[in-house]
Amino acid sequence: MATGSRRATAADIVASVQREISGGGLPAGSRLPPVRALEKQLGLSKNTAQAAYDELVARGLVEAREREGVFVLAANRTLAPTPIVRVPLPQLVPPPLSKPDLPGRGTTALSTVFIDPELLPTERIAECARSVLREKMPAQYEAQGYRPLREAIAKRLSARGLDVDADDVIITTGSQQSLDIVARSLATKRVAVESPVYAYAKLLFESLGNELVGMQLDPFGGIDLEVWDRALATRPSLAYLIPSFHNPTGYSYSSAELRGVLELCQRHGVAVLEDDWGSDMMSDGEYRPMLRMLGGKNVLYVNSFTKKLLPSLRVGFVAASPELVPTLVAMKRLSTLGNAWLTEAVVAEFLDRGYYDTHLAALQRALDTRYAACLAALEEMMPDGVRWTRPGGGPTLWLELPRSVDMSALESHLARRGVHISNASAAFIGAAHLHGFRIAYAFLSEIEMRSALTILADALRTLAR
Repeated sequence: MATGSRRATAADIVASVQREISGGGLPAGSRLPPVRALEKQLGLSKNTAQAAYDELVARGLVEAREREGVFVLAANRTLAPTPIVRVPLPQLVPPPLSKPDLPGRGTTALSTVFIDPELLPTERIAECARSVLREKMPAQYEAQGYRPLREAIAKRLSARGLDVDADDVIITTGSQQSLDIVARSLATKRVAVESPVYAYAKLLFESLGNELVGMQLDPFGGIDLEVWDRALATRPSLAYLIPSFHNPTGYSYSSAELRGVLELCQRHGVAVLEDDWGSDMMSDGEYRPMLRMLGGKNVLYVNSFTKKLLPSLRVGFVAASPELVPTLVAMKRLSTLGNAWLTEAVVAEFLDRGYYDTHLAALQRALDTRYAACLAALEEMMPDGVRWTRPGGGPTLWLELPRSVDMSALESHLARRGVHISNASAAFIGAAHLHGFRIAYAFLSEIEMRSALTILADALRTLAR
């Protein structure tokens, strides 16, 4: 149980004994040294040694026998019986997503939407988690979501000019669950979406049996409202839109386009679901008008803390009109009953302390710097015929390549040199009118980004030859 020059802790003793038991060094029935022996040998306090033994008892590894000592218990391993009948496996559909969100170690992710972990407030989140854990954990979950978090979200949205009450907010597992419960609730299974569209939303809607109506979006030319008019005239039940920092192109609607799209939806009787995942990451993004702001409470509004706070927390929300909330909460209950109180309480604490606004300001400054460096590198390195969007900030932009570039060959060529790009073909409804992929300057340091873009430029010239 020696731990070197550092004085051993109760956790050290527990870990050491556990290793010895697992490795066979302490077989069942072995007697552990008495507490007084540990005090003398390791220079521990009696309380530390006793705490270690109490923890080992709690884990079921040892038992304390009165006046005899502490003894290792036999491992409780029951062998599985030989099956009498082998039932068949269920028949499942092929997986729609076969690749992980992030490539493996040693590979540069040039197309991810995630933020560099170095820019995320992990220490402050840990402080909030420790504070929350000191509270008494409730026995029951709240299906609609932790009330203090819903109140904090409503307060933030109201400050941005949205008419939202805490009772209008439903907390979800990231924005993906928000999309899921809305799509499950639709009476008519037809959804209008931008093309290209956020690929996970497309796959989700399709998996739930929705017919998709594509509305072409050109990040270099904007929205053709006449084309969208014809698409919405097919009377889908819902238009799913990403008007601020569109995923995957980085395009943001102009004020005229926001108003024009709302007027088209009103004329054709189409409801609106606004996904505002990215505006928080853009400098002065709080001043941009939103569909919910211009269209009122009937516009469903989705957002998430996932990308910009800590992806593993998986906390998002949907703000709905009061008459829709009961159905959406019921759909959430069918899939999860309720979400974990702990993560919602940690995010609520983070907001309440004012950490979120401080973090966003720092994040926006960092992304602005990386965005400017990315533009400079593209200007310097990219060969003729390559163009890119200029979203003004945020985490990503769209790189458009000449049609002569074979995307599969480029993807394979880059992979051999340790650079991963995302194939965007799954994001289009029908034939793809764009020929490129996303550049993720938010995930990479300036050195990493410049290195990856150097490899990309070299690959484009090699394939051109």
